[in-house]
Amino acid sequence: MGWLFTRQTQCQLVATLIQSRSSNDASVEVLEYHLAGDVLWSLVRLTPQQAWRYQINSGESLMFIRCDLLQSSPEGWGYKAMEESMEPYYYSCPLHYLDLAPEQSADWRAGVRQWHADHPQGPAVQQLGSQHSF
Repeated sequence: MGWLFTRQTQCQLVATLIQSRSSNDASVEVLEYHLAGDVLWSLVRLTPQQAWRYQINSGESLMFIRCDLLQSSPEGWGYKAMEESMEPYYYSCPLHYLDLAPEQSADWRAGVRQWHADHPQGPAVQQLGSQHSF
């Protein structure tokens, strides 16, 4: 998937990305999120309305880790959405997310653990300004 750009500010884009939503196919709930620089990490629960599309039983949910890369442009902000199974080349994901979502990539999780071992202070948290609340 490529980049999607909007005419939103960074704060507005983050608010949009962490918003829970439902469609005829599924409901998506962001349980936790963490903004580290221009990388937005989210712990997501997906509950399909049509279970056969997601290869799980009816009434069950999928939990996964999402990584949204954020980038500014002259017109606004954009994002590139990935998830753990895509093995993003970013590793500042909060460690406790690994305990909350089923493993989809052992190699990527090893990279996250190594990143945290090399950066014991953790990722730098982006401040979006006090006028915005998430």
